[in-house]
Amino acid sequence: MSNNDGIITIKSAHSVTQSIDNLEREIHKRNMNIFARVNHSAGAQKIGADLRPTELLIFGSPQGGTPLMECSQVIGLDLPLKVLAWEDEEGTVWLSFNDLNYLAARHQISECANVEKLNSTLLKIVEDSAI
Repeated sequence: MSNNDGIITIKSAHSVTQSIDNLEREIHKRNMNIFARVNHSAGAQKIGADLRPTELLIFGSPQGGTPLMECSQVIGLDLPLKVLAWEDEEGTVWLSFNDLNYLAARHQISECANVEKLNSTLLKIVEDSAI
């Protein structure tokens, strides 16, 4: 696991598509909402570009996001949560997402009670999806 400029990246044992499928299952288990699944590679193909497999999942729940927005409504710019599954040049698949502690600092709400709980939940979802 690496954390670079507020982005946490975890190696996945699965393909990009399978990693996102796994994320969807983990999110549903926690009664969270999936808002969109974006296949960036398919979008690139539409313009004749070749992009390694890359998919984004956008998800969340009012129980997780609302308390953060009560601390600072502007954090809504960074919500709902997002996880990017992407394949590097060597064929390794990675899951990357915003560190909520970083976002809390950015929005000056580090003291907000829900930050640690939501960050732990997000990390667990991604870790469970990667194995």
